[in-house]
Amino acid sequence: MTAVDDRVIRIFENLEVPEGFKAELIRGEIVMMAGPDMVHNLIVAAIQHQIPYAAWRALQTQDLTIPGDRSEPQPDLVVFERGAVEESGRLLPAPAVKLAVEVVFKTSVDRDYRTKRRMYAEGAIQAYLIVDPIESVCTLLTEPSDDGALSRLPDYRSERTSRFGDPIPIDVLGLTLDTADFQGYAA
Repeated sequence: MTAVDDRVIRIFENLEVPEGFKAELIRGEIVMMAGPDMVHNLIVAAIQHQIPYAAWRALQTQDLTIPGDRSEPQPDLVVFERGAVEESGRLLPAPAVKLAVEVVFKTSVDRDYRTKRRMYAEGAIQAYLIVDPIESVCTLLTEPSDDGALSRLPDYRSERTSRFGDPIPIDVLGLTLDTADFQGYAA
């Protein structure tokens, strides 16, 4: 950790994010973006309502901590088992997360498909669902691997892409996600 890293983290922790915006710390950089639109919010709500409340916590706007990384991403939705962690504080340890969901926006394509894919695999998040209303597809990534090999970056071993409307089995949660209500952006 360098003095610059420490300063960025202090700035991030004390950052006053303007209303209607969201901020994340991604690989040592503060990334600020406009708040989500209706398409995004409706997709997240549709997923959240399908998560069985008795067994799982499904939260929006929850900051994560990735072991060994200077990042504090804020997925659009995180799902973790009830009682798996102390339910207080600002940061949720990534390894406790069973499912992270990101809904792609035109300014987040690279970050959602590449940067966060590697980051979430490194954090041992068991399943990562990328919902892409630009292309009307969902990509489910499972089986995170971080074998420590210098030649390979952390990644997921399994990848399954489905069209909106197709059911998506989320084995780690023991449910099948109904995507019939997902809508894409108009061309």
